[in-house]
Amino acid sequence: MEEKKCSSPKAPPFLGLNARRSASRRTAGLAGDCVVSESTRDIWDRLFKEGYRADVIVHTSSGNIPAHASVLGMASPVIKQMVRQSKSQSRSRKKPISIGGVPHRAVHVFLRFLYSSCYEDEEMKQYVMHLLVLSHAFGVSSLKKLCVEKLEKGLLNLENVVDVFQLGQLCDAPRLSLLCNRMIIDNFEAVSASEGWKVMKQSNPCMEKEILDSVVQADLKKKERLKKMEERKIYIQLHEAMEALVHICRDGCRTIGPHDKVLKRSSAPCNFPACKGLESLVRHFAGCKSRVLGGCTHCKRMWQLLELHSRLCEQNHGGCKVPLCWHFKEKVRNQSKKEEVKWKLLVSKVLEAKTCVGGGFS
Repeated sequence: MEEKKCSSPKAPPFLGLNARRSASRRTAGLAGDCVVSESTRDIWDRLFKEGYRADVIVHTSSGNIPAHASVLGMASPVIKQMVRQSKSQSRSRKKPISIGGVPHRAVHVFLRFLYSSCYEDEEMKQYVMHLLVLSHAFGVSSLKKLCVEKLEKGLLNLENVVDVFQLGQLCDAPRLSLLCNRMIIDNFEAVSASEGWKVMKQSNPCMEKEILDSVVQADLKKKERLKKMEERKIYIQLHEAMEALVHICRDGCRTIGPHDKVLKRSSAPCNFPACKGLESLVRHFAGCKSRVLGGCTHCKRMWQLLELHSRLCEQNHGGCKVPLCWHFKEKVRNQSKKEEVKWKLLVSKVLEAKTCVGGGFS
């Protein structure tokens, strides 16, 4: 008889570097999953909950939690050192260590995470700030990153933003601190009425001053930004007025028509945005009896527009259709230095506005 060949089972595929990194992230609870099977995870969870052969007792503010020195020591270098010190000081079988300053339940959630990277959503929501402090104090980077992520993506609100801002600075979480600072500035009136603000005002007046200074600075920057936006708007309007002026004098706007005729309502609207606004000024200037420089207010404005055009115009003598263009070019030679500097600044601002809107003068 022919011997049956015994086939050995195939080895499992090698877990590559990228897969191991992804696995470590999932194990840390950062991707909402776990690389190990549910049964393995449940064993670690049960080991913590049942305290089977526990050799450490964790004292909290209102109770004790049995745990395992090897597990806690591998998860946290700080707890490892605490266990070593406890061994040298105590002769009891279960070595005591203390974690105080936070609620008993928060310590329970913290220790459970060290075993299995598991947590309940409601407990995370309730104790996220305590867990942030514990993870920072005991050097558990995966939990710290998770707490910061949870706060940034929904658990941060106007009621706790002041407390989280202080924790962000104490726990070396600069991104979280910056996010809190922006939220406080944007919602200062509501935040300053919260309980967190009142407590911080009493316990940490230096931080209150720091926040108030940042609010004042943000307000000044906002006013300066609005001022620049208004200035830019004016220069864009001047740029549009210059284009409309060239269009009216060179092409003759069919929508506006000559100054002595009524506007044709049936005509299509002009493509130049400032054309309609410039219509009344051009009509007035053409028919005004006292349009000398320094005369009526409307004519004075028109004189200024004509002079601004002349400084922007690149046409040679006789080439430009805008009235008095060459006259103002000749006038520049006899102008004072002070006036020249003022006009050069205005021209540069209008040219900058022209670059922004993508227009062109002829």
